[in-house]
Amino acid sequence: MQTVPVMVSTKDLAYLSDMFEWNFTAGKIANHYYNEVTDETIKNLIQEVASLHKRNCEKCIQMLGGNYEN
Repeated sequence: MQTVPVMVSTKDLAYLSDMFEWNFTAGKIANHYYNEVTDETIKNLIQEVASLHKRNCEKCIQMLGGNYEN
């Protein structure tokens, strides 16, 4: 076989699913604390963390060939 088949194994899919869930949960937690904090410096840092986890979720979706829309 000359080319790698375009497929995701069951194990890979399970790991991608776990990665998505970890990042999704961490993003939700960051958003929760963003709403609880009053210090603007900390709010900006928390927003950066939430954005990082959102990008990671988008990458997981893209790896599976899905389209991400805001």
